[in-house]
Amino acid sequence: MKRWKGFIYIVATGFSFAFAIPIFAQQDNISQIHTDFVKQERRSRFDQYLQNNTIAETFSSDLDEDSEDAFESSCLSATQFMIRNDYVKSGLNKMIAAYNTLSFSTKRAMLAAIYSLYPTQYKDAVTVIFNTEKDPKLFSITAAYLCRIQPDYAFQRKVSLNIGKIPGGDTLLVLIELRKYIANYNIQKSKQTPNLIDLFVAQKTHQIKTVYSFQRWNRNYAGLAVVQLEDGSFCRDENGKLLVFRQLARAATNLPYFLTNGNTPQGIFSINGTDVSRNLLIGPTPNIQTILPFERDYIYWFMGYDSLRTPYDNYTQLLPTTWRNYMPITEAFYAGKCGRSEIIMHGTTIESKYFQKEHFFPLAPTDGCLCANETWNAEDGTLAKSDQLGLVNTFNRTPERRGLLFVINISNDAKPVSVLDIEPYIAAFENM
Repeated sequence: MKRWKGFIYIVATGFSFAFAIPIFAQQDNISQIHTDFVKQERRSRFDQYLQNNTIAETFSSDLDEDSEDAFESSCLSATQFMIRNDYVKSGLNKMIAAYNTLSFSTKRAMLAAIYSLYPTQYKDAVTVIFNTEKDPKLFSITAAYLCRIQPDYAFQRKVSLNIGKIPGGDTLLVLIELRKYIANYNIQKSKQTPNLIDLFVAQKTHQIKTVYSFQRWNRNYAGLAVVQLEDGSFCRDENGKLLVFRQLARAATNLPYFLTNGNTPQGIFSINGTDVSRNLLIGPTPNIQTILPFERDYIYWFMGYDSLRTPYDNYTQLLPTTWRNYMPITEAFYAGKCGRSEIIMHGTTIESKYFQKEHFFPLAPTDGCLCANETWNAEDGTLAKSDQLGLVNTFNRTPERRGLLFVINISNDAKPVSVLDIEPYIAAFENM
């Protein structure tokens, strides 16, 4: 039987990635960007299908071989749109009861939905799976889930013991990263980030155009992006005001950085121009294509690769010496090594109403990308306001379409990143 994932799943994951370098000039006429998908009638139909068919109808039905794909799709949709209701809980309960009969992708969608939507309520069910699951990626989701509830040394020991039951567990990259994450995450988020000024100086020396995306450790709070051009200058408007662009680095799953569709990793990405996605939920605003180490090495290392060094040493050579022993900045390196890919900077057509109760409102979570806020005209489908377009136009102020992206958690404060968090460092750099 042909496996069919359902309308919502197709819309939500139909990414378009191009690894050529399309040239987009600055687009000043924002109203030229248009999609019928944001018109009120289309949005209403979409919401009705999502709530009534994808969620209510599917999760009210029996789970069997014929309906499994629909259950998987509904988990993905509930996660993306952060839908928590009795239908979702009923569907998850059915999937837990039938867990051993499900395919890998369905299990992953179910566990990701539980991780994202119900961070404590499924402790007992997840513990059973944690003690029996032998697939490294599925096991990692259960371990990360339980670690949030009981982040102590005793649980670390349980993780190590269970990894020992997985064939080759001690050598599998995702499990090596899981151990690091569980042992170090809570320690790292309380430590001071190295001096940002050192990064700014290094990038000016390297003459590489750079986007910095400053985030919180708690990705429920939004971050900010700024652009530093090849000459070292930070982009400002005609009045000298620093240009900042709101970005959310939170995945809908909220999973750790090294897992598929997890939060955006910290670290260094290569920028390879701009493109336009065919994904209706991303929308037609130009996106910025970014690449992880190991994803497209021949493109990632456009700035040069020393064959006498290891990949890790080449990666850390992109950092000033004060940053080379800072473990969190290597998340992107290890995420790429674990197989993560297709993380870009993009806008969104998703209605903010789905996230009204979230700290990151009105931004939208993604499959692990960096998402900027956009407002659309529901009457004619035109773009009304866009941090994403502002970021693309700012990046395109100079002709070079390649560069670097640094994603950095600057603190664990329970509030969005503001310009006051970052401008003092930029001003100190500019006054050197």
